[in-house]
Amino acid sequence: MSGTLASADTVGVRMKSTVAPLEGNKVKLSVEVEAAEFEEAITVAFRKIAKEVRLPGFRPGKAPRKVLEARLGPLVGREQAMQDSLPEYYSAAVIEHDVDVIAPPEIDVTGGHEGGNVAFDAVVEVRPSIEVPGYGGLSVTLERPAPDDDAINAQLGRMRESNSTLESVDRPVQNGDTVTIDIAGTLDGEAQSGLTADDYSYTVGSGAISPEVDENLLGATAGAALAFAATHPDPDEGRELLFELALKDVREKVLPDLDDAWAATASEFETLDELRASLIDRMTRVRTAQAQMALREKTGEALAALVTDDLPEAMVNHEMQERFQDLAMRLQAQGMQLDQYLQMTGTDPEQFSQELRDTATSGVKVDLALRAVAVAEGIDCTDEDLLTELEEVAERVGQSVDEVRERFESVGQISAVRSDIKKRKALEWLLEKVELLDPEGVKIERSELEIPPEEADTNEIPPTATDEVADETDDQD
Repeated sequence: MSGTLASADTVGVRMKSTVAPLEGNKVKLSVEVEAAEFEEAITVAFRKIAKEVRLPGFRPGKAPRKVLEARLGPLVGREQAMQDSLPEYYSAAVIEHDVDVIAPPEIDVTGGHEGGNVAFDAVVEVRPSIEVPGYGGLSVTLERPAPDDDAINAQLGRMRESNSTLESVDRPVQNGDTVTIDIAGTLDGEAQSGLTADDYSYTVGSGAISPEVDENLLGATAGAALAFAATHPDPDEGRELLFELALKDVREKVLPDLDDAWAATASEFETLDELRASLIDRMTRVRTAQAQMALREKTGEALAALVTDDLPEAMVNHEMQERFQDLAMRLQAQGMQLDQYLQMTGTDPEQFSQELRDTATSGVKVDLALRAVAVAEGIDCTDEDLLTELEEVAERVGQSVDEVRERFESVGQISAVRSDIKKRKALEWLLEKVELLDPEGVKIERSELEIPPEEADTNEIPPTATDEVADETDDQD
């Protein structure tokens, strides 16, 4: 990127431009627009001015340019054209030189204030290139996808729990029993709403009322009358309640036998072995899919941890804005406002902002690191890769590949699409190289993370520049 000269005729604007690197991760675009080209912009500017001023004898928008120049001065159209057209010329230069800008430019008009060719310099911050030493030796810790006996037995236990029954027993109350009680909670002799009920079914040990209720029920037998003091559930009260309980019935949970008969009743399988085998298969699939997602996430985290360079604030702010807008759209789809979300999650605005910045910072690090890996490993986006991407977009938006390509080119996004493809390929390269360990530090074979093809789901790919332009094309349609 060293002082290259280009003509922007290819984007429909007659001009010349150069780009040169500056310190501080910036470049300077120097643009010169031919007088004839800018004259067309002035004509357009006068049409705009004509709609905004009122001159006697002329309908709005119909005053001729010469009349406007005579009334308003010869330079008013040129000034308006500079205001309106310089951003277009700047964008054309950015596209022509494939400058990866990350912030708005600082534009300084250097010529053409009163006539002739128009020239200006645009100093703009660009995406930095970094190095990430050590990316080839990453390791991540994952849970093994295959469920062990404890996990399978726990799932069977939950199934048995859902098929359990309650049977009355003639013995003292134990933890986990369900009791039927009449309960009256009073404060200074007044019954307390929500703490008084008859024939109330309560699970001992749940702590749903107060710890003292559980403590006094344990060891009691049906027919017992209990009275005791207890701390008020509302800590602001600071006073003790008086409880009176009548224990009317004690029932224990009875689980079905873990046998073929229960398996046939609780599932579509005839035997317990078949049910167990099905659970192993389903749990393995779910846990494998979770492990695959965790692998991508943790690889990104490990890669981001290697980035020690200072990050451009413009990139972090942009990423924060993107993530905030994405969250706002998802909340809106659920009929929820941000303040409701913060209240539900128990997050204050300052904490939310900091968490948003932290995730945005990590995202920027991953973006820069993946680009660095692609460069270091010679990972490129081939024409075939690009065509495949465009074909997928074309199918999704119902347009031809040529139409989609033209759309991307018109907004200068082909380079961004190529970058996204290279980043995805760099991530896939890393996923094949990263060392996989279980929590005990024992190696996990990659074959353990494979789901049989007929049942495999496509991994969700984060939104890319391709998706953004495609969405814009959909909106225009």
